[in-house]
Amino acid sequence: MSMKETALNLFDACESGKGWAVCEQYCTPGATFSAQADALAEVTTLEAYTDWMQGCYTFAPDASYEIKSFGVDEERGSAMGFGVFRATHTHEGGPVPPTGKSIEAEYVYIMRFEGDKVSHMTKVWNDGFSFRQLGWG
Repeated sequence: MSMKETALNLFDACESGKGWAVCEQYCTPGATFSAQADALAEVTTLEAYTDWMQGCYTFAPDASYEIKSFGVDEERGSAMGFGVFRATHTHEGGPVPPTGKSIEAEYVYIMRFEGDKVSHMTKVWNDGFSFRQLGWG
């Protein structure tokens, strides 16, 4: 599988809420995660992040995403995907009862590779803006 195929497969599995059970095959053991977002401050592994994303589908089962741009830098062993995540808070979960409000959040994933697997992913995302869209603050 090419670097691009691996990165796209991980992006899809993560964003469609499949969790670590599916995402693991695209990652190195102990793959790490980082984000400069308060909501994810305690999340340091890709396993924890993919499971966190899976949890989004409990309060927003209509969640979906769209890839707007995707690129691979083979020389530096990295891939980047820019996407938009959309969902409506219609079910229990989250910090408040269902608000019926929707989110349209832009974000970027930067995936670093070791060999043919992702070893680290950084998420660039404005969680405060996103949560205000949902009526959470």
